[in-house]
Amino acid sequence: MSDLRLSTKDIAYLGISLAILEASKLALDLLPNVEAITLLFIVYTLFYGRKTIYVAVGFTVIECFLKGINVWSVMYLYIWPLLIVLVFIAGRHKAGRVFYCILSAFFGLFFGLFCSIPYLFIGGWSMAVTWWVAGIPYDIIHCVSNFALCLLLFKPLCAIMRRVTSEWQ
Repeated sequence: MSDLRLSTKDIAYLGISLAILEASKLALDLLPNVEAITLLFIVYTLFYGRKTIYVAVGFTVIECFLKGINVWSVMYLYIWPLLIVLVFIAGRHKAGRVFYCILSAFFGLFFGLFCSIPYLFIGGWSMAVTWWVAGIPYDIIHCVSNFALCLLLFKPLCAIMRRVTSEWQ
């Protein structure tokens, strides 16, 4: 799956991956800032490469259908592709599990900062900084939960993906 062209099999596997993303999001919605999306995007990018961008766009579209369009919709259009690009670059350098755990943690810690960007255009620096600072306690929860989930589930998810993608080829 190196280029961006999609075969029927690609569409099926990416669709199943998108369904897993959505199911994990809905399953963890009751817990503030605890999500498996970051981990799943990391794992998907390692196995699907750039085609993971289709999953990110699909995820954003489905979330908009489920929850409506708001400022977060704009955030999702750049925040998940940013993670995919970071993982794609790291994957080319054969980064290991510890790296992805740390990346996942930092991504959670700075999620609010990344998401404050639209507020620069809506209300200026003061609104963006205020919005970010108000969310720091949730970003800390996001950081810790991302790290823990990645530490616990990265290897098993990669083992599953190795098996699935080997059968796929």
